[in-house]
Amino acid sequence: MLIVGLTGGIGSGKSTVARMLKDEGAYVIDFDYLARLVVEPDKPAWRDIIDYFGPEILSPDRSLNRSALAKIIFSEDKSRKVLEGFTHQRIFEERDDLVKAIKKKDPNAVVIIDFPLLFELGLSKKFDKVILVFVSRDVQLERVIKRDGLPREEVERRLNAQIPIEEKKFLSDYIIDTNGSLNDTRDQVRKVTHELKELAKKKEVESICF
Repeated sequence: MLIVGLTGGIGSGKSTVARMLKDEGAYVIDFDYLARLVVEPDKPAWRDIIDYFGPEILSPDRSLNRSALAKIIFSEDKSRKVLEGFTHQRIFEERDDLVKAIKKKDPNAVVIIDFPLLFELGLSKKFDKVILVFVSRDVQLERVIKRDGLPREEVERRLNAQIPIEEKKFLSDYIIDTNGSLNDTRDQVRKVTHELKELAKKKEVESICF
């Protein structure tokens, strides 16, 4: 099987590309979903987070208030790293369980790990290939402001907490540019998916031969 990282900045269209990859037959594991899973009320990561950040970041239903938490972690590196320490290992464990289940079902699978902070955490070497969903910074700003209703200063602060998307282009194996139409994006996704499926087959043959 082939393990592929999918990344891109906020507002890049990464979620749309992930859905298209799934439509083309790839398996998609969403780190945002796993991140929510490991911090459900009373789970170990949830307890660690509340102990450190305090009950002020809880919603009335005892789930984490993600907006309140985001304001804290995007304003200082220390808080972001502390949160990552509470959650990432537990997220990786959930991911590994899903990958094992997929491999048992489909040895030639192309597994897409939708991972926004792949480069920021220095984890690109853990993937066979990396896909970057690219869009210009100006378009990122416009999309996020319109989608989330956030002030421009807040969006810029979140963008500045990530490696500039232009730099990520040089670190990626495939680039899907979403500045154009949805049809153009889908054409790019189909081409990339075809290449990945061929690589997965080749990898399986090589593992048998050697």
